[in-house]
Amino acid sequence: MATRPAARPRRAAVPPAASPPAATDVPGCPDNLALIQAYLAHVRVDKRLAARTGELYARHLQELAEHAGPQPVAEVDAARIRGWMIRMHAQGRQGRSLSLALSCWRGFYAWLGQAGRVQSNPVQGLRAPKARQPLPKALGVDEAAVYAGFRGQGQAEPSHARQAPPAAGSPESGDEAAWLALRDTAMVELAYSSGLRVSELVGLDIQATGQAQAWVDLDEAEVHVLGKGGKRRSVPVGRQAVEALRAWLAVRDSVLPAGAGQPLALFVGRHGTRLTRQAIWQRLRERSGQAALATPVHPHMLRHSFASHLLQSSGDLRAVQELLGHAHIATTQVYTRLDFQHLAQVYDNAHPRARKSGKKPT
Repeated sequence: MATRPAARPRRAAVPPAASPPAATDVPGCPDNLALIQAYLAHVRVDKRLAARTGELYARHLQELAEHAGPQPVAEVDAARIRGWMIRMHAQGRQGRSLSLALSCWRGFYAWLGQAGRVQSNPVQGLRAPKARQPLPKALGVDEAAVYAGFRGQGQAEPSHARQAPPAAGSPESGDEAAWLALRDTAMVELAYSSGLRVSELVGLDIQATGQAQAWVDLDEAEVHVLGKGGKRRSVPVGRQAVEALRAWLAVRDSVLPAGAGQPLALFVGRHGTRLTRQAIWQRLRERSGQAALATPVHPHMLRHSFASHLLQSSGDLRAVQELLGHAHIATTQVYTRLDFQHLAQVYDNAHPRARKSGKKPT
């Protein structure tokens, strides 16, 4: 009787965003897979990982297991990990990518140490080649004023985004363009006024309820958001943003279709459903073209602009950190470099001793 050939090991696949982070079949030592799965289950609860972060953890740990091959990951030493880093860097891996991998592996081995599986952390003390950190792109103060203050008519949503033709009594395309303009203006004013992430904009409700995780309070001129790592923070909302939000809320209910599935969502589309991250990116980019800005604007650029302009005016780095919801002050310090770059440019353009030789002042 013929024997069946042994099944070939399958390569791992990155889990989809909707699935919880989990290690898939990884060639190599079977115990490695069990340890990785256990660690991912641990950090999913302990660190309350977002889905995309969970995917990155799974991918980096899968890479660790592939490098280890048949060797148990608990027996890998620092010299071998350093060799992997050198090889990956020579193959073109950027310093930031290697730093993220090392950070993930460092946490994994720290957990193994707590469980008594390793005597020391082989990743401790290892550093990836230093990556050049690009400065965040921010609008100038005048550009931000033009963009936020743009009151042109919005564009009707593209036909491919429509799941069905407008029902009887629904706003026609002209009316749709008008309320889209009010909604988009409210989004821009709020993002720039309060420095919100796009995910925080998406999650906002019109009021506080038992189910609401984030909401606006226009009477108090505050927005309460759920940020990274499930951390809550409250941020002031500027006067012009409050006015734009009131203008949007005045028409919002009239454009909601009957039986809308998400009646409390602050920013909704024509079907009454909560706007997605991708939809907000698209609308803000289109608006920058309508406002004749040279630079396409995205949500995080408004957050960068909020931080940069606030720091230029106040110089209070700690306050900016709190408003942005950064866990570490080092994350916020990048804006001091951006502010210095702005000041240096002003100096170069204005100071008579800073002008390059051979050029006459204009």
